[in-house]
Amino acid sequence: MEQASAAVAGKASDIDTGAHEYVDLGLPSGTLWATCNVGASNPDDYGDYFAWGENVPKSDYSWTTYKWCNGSLNYLTKYNNARKYGKVDNRIVLNLEDDAAVVNWGGLWRMPTFAEWAELREKCTWTWTSQNGHKGYKVVSKSNGNYIFLPAAGYRNGMSLYHEGMYGYYWCPSLTESGPYKAWILYFSSGFVYSDNSDRCYGRPVRPVCRP
Repeated sequence: MEQASAAVAGKASDIDTGAHEYVDLGLPSGTLWATCNVGASNPDDYGDYFAWGENVPKSDYSWTTYKWCNGSLNYLTKYNNARKYGKVDNRIVLNLEDDAAVVNWGGLWRMPTFAEWAELREKCTWTWTSQNGHKGYKVVSKSNGNYIFLPAAGYRNGMSLYHEGMYGYYWCPSLTESGPYKAWILYFSSGFVYSDNSDRCYGRPVRPVCRP
C-alpha cells in the first residue's frame, strides 16, 4: 500500500496527536494535516460521514434526523443567525464539542478552517490519481515535497451514498453567507478543486488538522 511520505511523524513530544499520524507539508501557517479521514484506517479509506455539527455517523442523513433542527431547515436550534430559520444564537463556527475531529480524535485535532483549505490549495500541487483502487487527489507540498491523499469519498444524502470515486466533499467548521442551513466545504473532482457550500444535514467526510 502506498503511504504518505517520510514526513509522517505520528506522535511528537510537543504535539498531542494521540495514535493518529500527520504530515508536515511545510505550510506557512504551520498546519499539520492528518494522513487519514476520521474513521479511516488508511489514507485511501473513505472513513466515516458526518452531518455538519454532528460527531457520530448514522444511517439516515436528512433534515428529519439532523441534530440541530426540529425536523426542517426552517427550524434550526443551533448555529443560526437568521430569525426566519429558527432559534437565533448568532453562532457561525462550530463549538469544539460539535467538531467531529475534536470529539473522535481528541488531542489538538480539529476540522480544517476555510483558510486552511485555501492554503492547502495554494501551497500544494494537486494531481488526480488512484491509490489502492480509490480515486482522489495526491496533494504535494510545493515547499518540501511531502504529500497527503484525499480520497473522492462522495457524500451521503438520506440513506444513500452518492458520487463515490468521482467527487470529494470535505467539511469546514463555518457557515456560509448564503444561509445558516449551509456550511462551507472543499469540493473537488478530476478537473477542479474549489470551495462550495452544502446543506448541513448531508454526510461528508472530515480530514483533521492540528498545529504545534
